[in-house]
Amino acid sequence: MNADVEAAVRSIETDLIALSHSIHSEPELAFEEFRSVAKITELLTRSGFDVQSGIADLPTAFDATFGSGDLVIGICAEYDALPEIGHACGHNIIAASAVGAGVALATVADRLGITVRVIGTPAEESGGGKIAMLEKGVFDDVAAALMVHPGPIDITGATSLALADIAVTFTGREAHASAAPEFGRNAADAATVAQVGIGLLRQHLSPGQQIHGIVSDGGTAPNIVPARAEMLYYLRAETAWALSELTTRAEACFAAGALATGCTHEIRTVSPTYTELTPDPWLVATYREQIIDMGRTPLPLEWEGVRPLGSTDMGNVTNVLPGIHPVIGLDSGGAVTHQPRFAAACITGSADRAVIDGAIALARTAVRAATDDTQRVRLLEGVDRR
Repeated sequence: MNADVEAAVRSIETDLIALSHSIHSEPELAFEEFRSVAKITELLTRSGFDVQSGIADLPTAFDATFGSGDLVIGICAEYDALPEIGHACGHNIIAASAVGAGVALATVADRLGITVRVIGTPAEESGGGKIAMLEKGVFDDVAAALMVHPGPIDITGATSLALADIAVTFTGREAHASAAPEFGRNAADAATVAQVGIGLLRQHLSPGQQIHGIVSDGGTAPNIVPARAEMLYYLRAETAWALSELTTRAEACFAAGALATGCTHEIRTVSPTYTELTPDPWLVATYREQIIDMGRTPLPLEWEGVRPLGSTDMGNVTNVLPGIHPVIGLDSGGAVTHQPRFAAACITGSADRAVIDGAIALARTAVRAATDDTQRVRLLEGVDRR
């Protein structure tokens, strides 16, 4: 059946590459991906899928379904871009690969006894669309969730860090910075003190813990004591528990900035907490077999966990049901994700090959899961237990 799904992907290769390039040419930010969704769902509808848009109270989320088998295979599509640098994380490739895998599986769905769902998940970069969709029950009957993410090299068992996405607002009091500075309470100074505290804290972080952020608002004019300052910070750790411990320590630094300057402060959550990726070992091993058979050379197993790949809301999915989030390699000329040069690399010939190879590898992995009696039972029993 591998030959069948590969032939199905090849039959729409031109459409998949055109979809990838079109999404890339019109990058859209989190929860604003209306044009991208229209492009993706048009191709899925044309391929016989029943498409429901605006699911889980998210206007740019969708669920495209084909088949009626008891084993539900979910293929996750992402399509949001980054501010200013566009598709520097290659979500155009993720979306096109997901469509290719879904269409390929649809051609064999009846023979496999599966239901294929291409699930459109907005706002991975910031906003956590998959988390909201989990909470709304979108994944309740999904036995396995699969997707591929582009990167400079192939990594089959990719891991990620848990993530807290927060905004810290300091509030002080305006005053003339020269004529009456003693009447002011400097919110920008509060941010500075907090940053110094964070910088000193870094020496004492546990392995895998990370803190990075920016000052998004530091005042309006040099001669006005800033009454408001805002910092946007990401806190990351290898596990949700380690993230909770890091959050407590970071919050003390923010409080110190307010205390030292006579300001007040407020911490708010920007996005839901992302948990760490927990890829399913059998699915990872099976996907690895497929890409090796296709002529790719993935990172050696012993190196896979050395450096987690940022954070993703797919981690939340893999902590609820079996899933994988491998990296499909492309020639980026030395660039890494979230660099403008990587965005440019995501519509090259190498990127187009990643779209097609990723779609085929995902489809072949799903075929193996559906035809292996032991794994089929395992996946179905997992749905029942949930």
